[in-house]
This record gives sequence, C-alpha cells and structure tokens, in this order.
Amino acid sequence: MELSITRLNTASETFPSQLNSLLSWDESSDLDLQQRVLEIINTVRRQGDQAVIDYTNRFDQCNISTNNELELSPTRLRSAWENLPDDKSQALQTAADRIRAYAEKQKMESWQYLEADGTILGQKITALDRAGLYVPGGKAAYPSSVLMNAIPAKVAGVGELIMVVPTPKGKVNELVLAAAYLAGVDRAFAIGGAQAIAALAFGTETIPKVDKIVGPGNIYVATAKKLVFGQVGIDMIAGPSEILIICDGKTNPDWIAMDLFSQAEHDENAQAILLSDDLDFLNAVEQSINTLLPEMERADIIRESLSGRGALIQTRNLEEAAEVANSIAPEHLELSVADPQRLCDKIRNAGAIFLGRYTAEALGDYCAGPNHVLPTSSTARFSSPLGVYDFQKRSSLIFCSAEGADSLGKTASVLARGESLTAHARSAEYRIKKT
Repeated sequence: MELSITRLNTASETFPSQLNSLLSWDESSDLDLQQRVLEIINTVRRQGDQAVIDYTNRFDQCNISTNNELELSPTRLRSAWENLPDDKSQALQTAADRIRAYAEKQKMESWQYLEADGTILGQKITALDRAGLYVPGGKAAYPSSVLMNAIPAKVAGVGELIMVVPTPKGKVNELVLAAAYLAGVDRAFAIGGAQAIAALAFGTETIPKVDKIVGPGNIYVATAKKLVFGQVGIDMIAGPSEILIICDGKTNPDWIAMDLFSQAEHDENAQAILLSDDLDFLNAVEQSINTLLPEMERADIIRESLSGRGALIQTRNLEEAAEVANSIAPEHLELSVADPQRLCDKIRNAGAIFLGRYTAEALGDYCAGPNHVLPTSSTARFSSPLGVYDFQKRSSLIFCSAEGADSLGKTASVLARGESLTAHARSAEYRIKKT
C-alpha cells in the first residue's frame, strides 16, 4: 500500500491556511495529567526518598527497598565504559571529543572597562553550582543525549552534574552509563518520571537539589519540568522532532527520502517536510519514499508520521522556499542545494542548519559537534540550541569612583524623584560632592 503524503503548492491561494493546518500541533493542557503530576511533585516534597522509591517501584516495576539502591555508583559507570565493545567505545569517544571541542568555543568570558572618571563597568561569568540531567531509559535510551547535555555543562564549569535515568524492571542501558562516565557525570540515580524531576527540583535525603534541569522526557517529565520552573531553571519544553529540507532537485531522491525518515521514525507526531521548486523531483522523492519504506524497521511509525504531519511542498523558487522555512522555524533545516551558503544567508529561524548535499541531519544528532538539543514547534523564532551558555550566569559589575558617584548620582537623583522614590534619590545624593 502506497503512502499518502500531503502535497502543497505555494502558488495556491489557500497555501497559508493549508500550511497552518499542517503545522498545528495540539499541546492543549491536560488538566487531569497536570493534577496527577502536581500530586507526585508535592508527595516527593513532603516524603522525600520514600516517595521516590514508592513511585519508582510502582511506575517502573522495580523492587527498591532502601534509598541506598537509588544511586548508581561511580564504579558502576566506570565498569559500563570499560566493558563496552571497541567499536561502541570508539564511537562514543569520537562524538564526545567533537562535542567538547565545539562547546569550548561557546564559553562566555568575564569582561570590564574603565571610564574616564574611574567608574568600572563589566560582566562576571560564573557556572551553575549544580545541574540535573534527565535521560530517558528502557527502550528509549539515548547515550547521545547524555553527551549532548553533560559535556557542555562540564565545559561551562558546573560544580556538580547529577544524572537521573529510569531503569524499567531494573533494566539498565550500558551505553547510557558508559556515556555518563565519559562525559564526567558526578552522580547518577536510577529514577525517572515526574518523581525524578521533583527530586532534582526540591532535593531529598539522598538526591541533591539542583539549580537547573535539562534533558528530554515523556509527557509526564515535560509537564513536571513546566510545573517546577521557577523553583529551578529548565532548558526547554521540547515538542515532536522536526526536519525541513530545501532541495534544488539535484540531490539523489533516495537520500532525501531517508533524511525525511530519520526524523519521522522518532514517533508518530514527528514532522518531516520537503520544499523544492522542481515538481519532477518531488515526484521522484515520493516514489523513493514508497520504495524504501518497506525496508525500515520502524515503518509503521514513519508511515503514520509522514501521512499525518509530513508534506511535499512545491515553491516558485528557492528564495521563496527560504521564506517558507523562516515562517516554519524548524528544529532541523537541511539546505540540499548547489550553493547552500548563499541560501543560508536568507535563513533567520532554524534550530540547526545543515549545509550541502552531503550533510545528513543524522550527523548532527550524534557526532558533528553542535548540540542536538534544539528548539521545536516554531520556537526557533526566539530560542537557541542548548549550549555552554545555558550553564553559565552573567552578573553585572559596577564600581564607582568618588567622581563617578558624583556624576551618576545627580542623574539618578533626578530620575528617582521623577518616580517618587525618595529613598532611591537620597541614597544617590549622599554620594554627591557638597558644594
């Protein structure tokens, strides 16, 4: 049975409404779900380790009896790394080295400057004291996410990195533990779900409270992160995975079809879209999709994703394709064209941009170097990829000499009295030189 995928044309008067319909993603709040998650959070706040143990045994079908069993020892992480097959350890090491090299370029530095009257202004950069990393476990285990979240934190200088990972029925993913060891995770706990987020946000007898929580998770994890935001910082609330490809019709259609599959296979709600000004090429890619789909292990998921949220869109030209891409603001954007740099100059909104025919999005997911934690659901209009800067804070520095206090005090006095904040004004006026 051939897959039915949406076909759109920007020349159609109804294209804007059709595109909006295609992009719509129902993220309406489930009040019942929020209430259940809020109950879990409040129970963990009150009961600490015992609540975490009870929820872990209940939801992950584990058999934990004491809080000592919650933590995975450093020896356990090291053992996972040392016992990896050579090909896997080498792949993890290569990816880690590249992610670290890229992250080193992102570090913000403190700075300051001196004004003529002796006033010094500047900015001090400090790392978070402690960060929490949520890692999916069980079947949905992603060692690449460990590297992408943990390495920038360590490069930033985070004092302590705490990882939580669920172990359904006690099953531990060795690659995840090995990646944690390689990335420098300080402590790891075998817990997941909303209870893990609550434990990181508020702390328990065993699990330390963190300053910020990063990492992907299911709807319970995402909801818990929303609810604890403010108590702790969070990276982002990620929606379904997305890829948008702009192609000039000169790339092998099988390559493009497989690039669309690479995101569609994540889950049924993932979105994969191809833009091209070449109708024959769109037809060729659709044929490749139907030829290659039966070979895929996750064919059913890909089929539902592409038929439900995928699209092949004909544009008048590549410049128009770039404007459509900007309006979509995709998580991943491939520019599979002859001159990708020129087209890239027209892109304003995208999480990550992959330039040229040979740059598959999958390389960015694992080992290119830039982070694969990216804004989704059009939030690339105002958000950026996860990076070292997410684990660093900026503090303003202000030093006034006597001369500077005199000059600035007069200005501050006028503005403060204009706002009827007399104490502000008098505080500044005390430093003004008496004539």
